[in-house]
Amino acid sequence: MGIAVNPVKEVLCVILGGGQGTRLFPLTKERCKPAVPLFGKHRLIDIPVSNCLNSDLRKIYVLTQFNSESLNKHISRTYKLESFTKGFVEIIAAEQSMDDTKWFQGTADAVRRCLKHFNDPGIKYVIILSGDQLYTMNLRDVVRDHIANDAEVTVACNYVKKEDASSFGIMAVNEKREITSFYEKPKVLSEIENMAVKKDGEDFFLGSMGIYMFNKPVLYELLVQNAKIDFGREIIPLAIRTHRTFAYQFDGYWRDIGTIKTFYNENLHLTDAVPPLDLFDESWQIFTRPRYLPAAKFSGCKIERSIVAEGGILDAAEITHSIIGLRLRVGEGTIIRDSIAMGTDYYETAEQISEDHRQGLPLIGIGRNCHIEKAIIDKNVRIGDDVRIVNTQKADHFDGPNYFIRDGIVIISKNTIIPSGTVI
Repeated sequence: MGIAVNPVKEVLCVILGGGQGTRLFPLTKERCKPAVPLFGKHRLIDIPVSNCLNSDLRKIYVLTQFNSESLNKHISRTYKLESFTKGFVEIIAAEQSMDDTKWFQGTADAVRRCLKHFNDPGIKYVIILSGDQLYTMNLRDVVRDHIANDAEVTVACNYVKKEDASSFGIMAVNEKREITSFYEKPKVLSEIENMAVKKDGEDFFLGSMGIYMFNKPVLYELLVQNAKIDFGREIIPLAIRTHRTFAYQFDGYWRDIGTIKTFYNENLHLTDAVPPLDLFDESWQIFTRPRYLPAAKFSGCKIERSIVAEGGILDAAEITHSIIGLRLRVGEGTIIRDSIAMGTDYYETAEQISEDHRQGLPLIGIGRNCHIEKAIIDKNVRIGDDVRIVNTQKADHFDGPNYFIRDGIVIISKNTIIPSGTVI
C-alpha cells in the first residue's frame, strides 16, 4: 500500500503583486500596491500570504514588477519558513530575457512569463491569488472542492449586488456549480439578468474574486497555446469552453481594497465594536513582520474607537475613530478624527532632533495643536505645529503642492513635510 499524499503539499500559491496600483495613488507613489501599510502595522500582502499559511499552503511565490523594493524587504524580513517544512515565500520579479524583453502585460501574462519557475514535479495544482483584497478564506476548502469535482479549473466567487456587478466577472452555474457562462465586468446589465441567484430572498450575482485554481498541466496549456494576457477577461472564458470549470462559492467577508475610498473605509471598519474582520482570532492570525517595539505611551490623551500600534508616543488631546501606526509621535493638543496615520519606519535620535530644530524642520510625526480629519497620513511624514488638515474647500478630487485629495479624503504622501501653520 502506497503512502497517501496530502493534497495541500501538491499546491503552489502564486500571488499577483505586479500592477501599478494607479487606483491607490498616491499611496503607490513610492511602493507597489501589496506593500501599502494596513491596519497600523500590517501590509496588504500579509492578507493573501496569511490565508495561505493558515491553510497550510506553504509554497508561495509573489510576482512583482513596479516599485517593489519595500515589498521585497518586507517579504524577506517577515516570512522565514523553517527549512524542514520545505515551504517558502519568495519574490519573482519581472525580468527581461533573450526571448522576451517586455514587462508583464497583464495577470495571465505575468504567470505565463514565470511558468519556468514552477518546475517542481511534486506540484499538481496552482492557485492564483490577488494582492489587494481583504478577506479570510480557508484555501484548503477550495482545494478539497476542486478535487471532489474532478475540476480542471476552479474560480472562487462571492455574492455581488446588482449595482456592483459591473466591477466584477459575473458567472452562471448549473446545479453542479459548473460554470456555464462568464462576463468580465459587464457594462450592460441586461446581459446578465438571467444569471441572478437568490440569497436570503434577494437577487445577487456570483462575482469572481480573482482567485483561481488550476490543474498544473491545464494552466500550462491555457497559457502557452496563446498570447492572451488577462485571466478574467480572456483565460477564464476560454477555460469554460474547453475544460471542466467550476465555481467555489464563498459567503464570507471579502472586499477589493484597490481604491482610496475602499482602502480608507475598510481600514476604519476595524475600529468598529464588532469589525467584519477579526484581528483577535488566534486560530487564524494575520502575520506580519515582528518588530519588538515598546508598547505605545499616552499622556493626557482621550482615545475612542481607535487602533493604536506599538511604539507610539501620544500626547494628543483627542484621537477618535482613527488608526495610529507604528512609532508615531503626536504632539500635545492635537485632534485626530476619522483618519489613518501610518506611522514611521524609525525613531529620530536626540542628535537628529537637534539637527531638525537647527534647520527649522518639523520633527517626524505630527506636531502640537494640529487638527486632522478624514485624512490618510502616509509614513515618515513631518507635520509642524498648528496645522489644519480638514479639506476646507470640501473638494472631492484635487492635487495640491504637498497633498492630494481623492473621494474627499486628504492624503499626505510618504516623507512629505507640512510646515507649521499650514491649512489644507
